[in-house]
Formats: sequence, C-alpha cells, structure tokens
Amino acid sequence: MEYIIYGILAVGGFFAGYWLRKKRASAQVSSAELKAQKMLDEAKAKQKELLLQSQDKALKIIEEAKKEEEKRRGDISNLQARLEKRETAFSQKLLELQDRQEQLYDKVNKVEEVKETIKQIKQDQLAKLEKIAGMDKKEAKEILIKNVELEIKDDLMLRINKLEKESAESIEEKSRDLMAGAMQRLASTYAAETTTTMVDLPSDEMKGRIIGREGRNIKAIEQLTGVEIIVDDTPNAITISGFSPIRRHLAKRALDYLIKDGRIHPTKIEEAIKEAKESLALDIKKAGEEAIYEIGVTGFDPKLVQILGRLKYRTSYGQNALKHSVEVAHLSALLAEELGADVTIAKKSGLLHDIGKAVDHEVQGTHPEIGGNIAKKFNLPDEISAPIRTHHDDRPDGLISVIVKVADALSSARPGARHDTFEQYIQRLEELEKIATSFDGIEKSYAIQAGREVRVFVKSEEVDDLKAHNLARDIAKKIEQELKYPGEIKVNVIREMRVTEYAR
Repeated sequence: MEYIIYGILAVGGFFAGYWLRKKRASAQVSSAELKAQKMLDEAKAKQKELLLQSQDKALKIIEEAKKEEEKRRGDISNLQARLEKRETAFSQKLLELQDRQEQLYDKVNKVEEVKETIKQIKQDQLAKLEKIAGMDKKEAKEILIKNVELEIKDDLMLRINKLEKESAESIEEKSRDLMAGAMQRLASTYAAETTTTMVDLPSDEMKGRIIGREGRNIKAIEQLTGVEIIVDDTPNAITISGFSPIRRHLAKRALDYLIKDGRIHPTKIEEAIKEAKESLALDIKKAGEEAIYEIGVTGFDPKLVQILGRLKYRTSYGQNALKHSVEVAHLSALLAEELGADVTIAKKSGLLHDIGKAVDHEVQGTHPEIGGNIAKKFNLPDEISAPIRTHHDDRPDGLISVIVKVADALSSARPGARHDTFEQYIQRLEELEKIATSFDGIEKSYAIQAGREVRVFVKSEEVDDLKAHNLARDIAKKIEQELKYPGEIKVNVIREMRVTEYAR
C-alpha cells in the first residue's frame, strides 16, 4: 500500500513540475515578445525621426542651391552689363581713332604738299643763283669748303697741339699719383738674401765629428748637397756657403738632424739628407699655400702651388723671388682697383708672373717663356697666361699685362730691393754648372768656393778613369773659351764606384 501511495505522489509531483515549467516558459516567451515589440517600436520611431531629419537637410540644401543659383545669375547679369558697357566704350574709342586717323592722313598730305612747294622754291632759287654766279652747285660747294678749310686749319692745329700737351701732362700726373698711391698703400719689409748660412753647434767638439776621419763626413755632405762647409774659428758654429738657397737650406736641415741624432757617418748622412729633402718639400708646399693665402685667391692646382713654393728658395738680384711675387701681386691688385680692371685676375697674374724662375735651371728658355708653358700646362685662362708671357716685352698684351709689368718694375726698382753685383755673381756660378753638365756622362755638378772650384760627379758605369781625366780637361777648356774670370778655376771630376753584395 505504501508503494502505491509513493507512486501516486511521484506521478503527481511530475505533473506539478511539468506544469510549473510550462507556465514559466510561457511567461518568458511573453516577456521576449514584449521586448521585441518594444525594440521594433523604437526602431520605427528612430526611422521616422531620421527620415524627418533627412527631409529637413534636403530642403535646406535645395534652398541654399537656389540662393547660390540666384547669386550666380546676378553676378553673370552684372558681368554682362559691364561687358556691354565696355563694348560700347570700345566702339566709341574706335570711332574716335578712325576720325583721328583720317585727320592725320589729311595733315600728312598737306605736309607733303608743303615739302614739294619748298623743294620747288629751292630749285628755282638755286637755278637763279647759278645763272647769276655763272657756276653750278658742285663748283660753289668746292669753293666754299676750301675757304672754310683755310680759315679753320690754323685754329685746329693750335687746338690739337694744346689738347695733346694737356693730355700728356694729365696722363703723366695721373700715372704718378696712381703709382705713388699704390706704393703708399703697400707696406712690405724685405731683407736681401745672402750666400751663407750659419749652423749652431752644441760645442766645438762637434766640428771634429762633422769633419770625420780624413774628412770623409764633410766630403760626403758637400758631395750630396752641393755646398761648401766652412769650419773656422767661429765658436760653436760652422758656415754653409753656396749660391743656391735651396741647397743651403737642405744642408742646414741635414746637419741639424745629424747634430740632434749624434751619429755622424756617411750612411747616416745619406739618411739625414733624404729626410731633409722630404721636410723641405713640405716646407715648399707650405710656402706656396701661405703666399696664396696672403693675397687672398683660390682655385690653383696643388702641383702649381708646389712649383710656386719653390720660388722661396730662388733669388733675383738678391731679392727673394717668392716675396717679390707676393709684392707684385699686391701692387697689381692696387693698380687694377684704381684702373677698374679685374682685381682677382691681376692678383693671380702678379703672383705667377715669375713662376718660370722656379724651374728655369731645369728647362731651356727664358723665364717668361717657361712661365707661359707652365700656365698652358695647368690650363690657366689667357688673361692670366698673357701677363706671365709678356711682362718683359716692350708691348704687353692687354691691360692686366701692363699692370703686372708696372708692378714688377715698382717692386724691383725701389731702393734696396735688388743688388746687381750679387745677381752677376749668381749668374756666373750658374753658368759654371751649366758648362760642366753639358757633357755626356755627368750626373751633377756644383760650383763652390765663390766660383773658384767646380765639382763634377760622373756616372761610373759610363765614364772610366781615363775618360774622367779627359773630361776634366775638356770642361776646363770650355770654361776658358766661354767665361771671363779673374785668377783660375779648379775643375774637380769625381768618379765613385759602389759595389753592393748580400751575404745569405
């Protein structure tokens, strides 16, 4: 019985739960339907609102477009009115111009008629004059010209002579003022070059080390540098003598290196001279760059700057060639400024006018010719190369050439700038060396002892001992034939044989 009751209760509970779940599901469905309906109503309301807003915007756009169209139509109407007004004015102007043109045509016709009348009157008068004078127009003209010439000829000659005299005086006065002004504006200092250089020594003991055993060290220095080393009683100093400044500076630098190092022997001397040559090359380049910087120009080839720097170790009548060139550049610039010429071109031309002197001992020809070739090699413009070529000519080519010629003369001719005797001495030593090197088999030659001795170094593979004797005699004979000198000149031919082998 209990089981039956439990069964009934279970069935009743099942049906009660099923009913409750169905009722709850029905309630949920009703709630979802209500929400969906609400959302649908809201969407319809939103759609209606957006539609109304769109209609309002469309109406506003249409109204604005109508206003813009009305404005454009108004502008077009105004423009058409202005155009019509201008067209009317233009038509009026055209009519006025046509009237004026017709009036001008009438006036031109009247002028032509008057001209013809005047011409006819002149012809009638001329015919009457010819009839009265008994001559034609050509004869009358010739007589009139002759009479006028006779009257004014003397007056013209007097006026021409007066003008020529005044012009010559004015030109001379202006030239003096111009050159005086240029010289006053240029402030330059200068000391004449000499043929000796002093080398300071730490002690007199160093003199013996420089001389070396049996004089081998001093001979090696003299042979490699081409100078004369003078060791005398001067305390703590020796003297380097030579007409070439670059040789003297080379020997001095080499001696300074040797004294500083302390080791002095032929091998070390060769190393010191090699180092001195490298240092001197840098110094030459620096000198060229400083010269260019001083006058304030640019655009030079580095190789040309190197050649320019070599002028630091060249002299002309005792005047340093590089300092002279810088001075000429400054003077040329001042003169060009006064005369209205190109100042930069004048500076460059003045600086390079003696560039040929840097290599004239290596190349045949005068230094203006050599300088012109150098300018051509480095593609310098003609306005620069022309003054270099012609600054010693009687008729320089162009205004810049005249300016450089005048500046060169001003720099050279001022008191104390040059010494003729010194230049003649240098020239004689150079001629000695040229005569010696004119023979075959010569490696190098040096004139020393103020030109009383010339040392000639021969190529040992080309000249043997017998040829060396003959060569010395031939050189001496040529010197006797071509040079004039007091006393005698010693010709010293040196043949050195070096044999090198390696032990392995």
